[in-house]
This record gives sequence, C-alpha cells and structure tokens, in this order.
Amino acid sequence: MSSPELPGLDVSSRVRARDVQMTGTADVGRRVLMITGAIDTTDHDVSVSVSLPEPGRWQVIKAETNLTDQTWVAMQAVMDEDSTFLDDEMLMSPQFAKSFMTPDQRRLTFYDGEVRPGETVLKTYSMETGGRKPTYFYSRYSPIATDSAEQSRQTLEELVTNGMSQRPVVELIVPVTVL
Repeated sequence: MSSPELPGLDVSSRVRARDVQMTGTADVGRRVLMITGAIDTTDHDVSVSVSLPEPGRWQVIKAETNLTDQTWVAMQAVMDEDSTFLDDEMLMSPQFAKSFMTPDQRRLTFYDGEVRPGETVLKTYSMETGGRKPTYFYSRYSPIATDSAEQSRQTLEELVTNGMSQRPVVELIVPVTVL
C-alpha cells in the first residue's frame, strides 16, 4: 500500500516516524554507560548494539519513553554470547518492584510494575562484556485487553520464568560519545 502523501513510499516504512534516536555516553573513568531514547513499537523486539571504548565491566543507566499506546508491565533484556548481566546493587528500576535474572546471567526481566503511555522507564544494571560491541535484545510485555486479571498474572509468571518469545526485530546501532 502506497502513501497518498508520498507516492511509492510503502506505509510500513513510516512506522518508525515517532522514534526518538537512542544515544549513549560512556564515562570511561567511572565505567558508566548512559543510554536514552525511545522506540515506538509494540510488535517488535529491539536489538541494541553499542560501541564501547573498551571491554569489561560497565554500569548501564538506560532511560526510555513509552511512545506506544500500551502499558508495559514487564521488560526483558537478553545479552549476546560474549556478555552477561551482573547481579549487584545497581540492578533496579523504580517502575518495577521485582527483577529476575537467569542462572547464566544472560536474561534479565523487570516486572511487577507498569510504564504507561508517555511515561519514562529508568533501568540500571551492570554488565560484563568480553568485546567492545555488545548487543542485547529487549522485549516488553503488555497484557492482552481481553484477558482476565488472573490470565494476565499467569501469562506474566510464565514469561518471567521461561522468557518472552522472540518477535520480529528492529536493529539499532546506538552512537556512543566517550567522556
């Protein structure tokens, strides 16, 4: 289907119009990586790749705005093969009361809270990476409107325990400014 405003432009290629470019800043002295931005999608997972100045342990502070029309009640991130999350005091999100990390430390889920449309979610965690270009996939879960509260709770419990199924992916390379 073509756009009436721009003949020949496929409407699906305009889905990204409301995104806010993700950008990062790396403080090498403190080993802190700060990432901000927003992706307006509920039907896709997001693959984020960053270029770090050096491998190793990094504290990540990530802020993202919910530009969708759905409330997020869980957020999951899965690290690549060369990276892991660290279970330390920096693991938190004010919007979610609980977190779950798999024993291999590659999947992290924040849950028991919500991020409504227009609100920002803040997540902090630490990661260890063997390379300079770690990649992680993140997914969000929003309850299905026709599910009962009990069905939504059960689905959420299963997603936390077993992980969220991968959906089509939007790939992002986040530019990082080094301080």
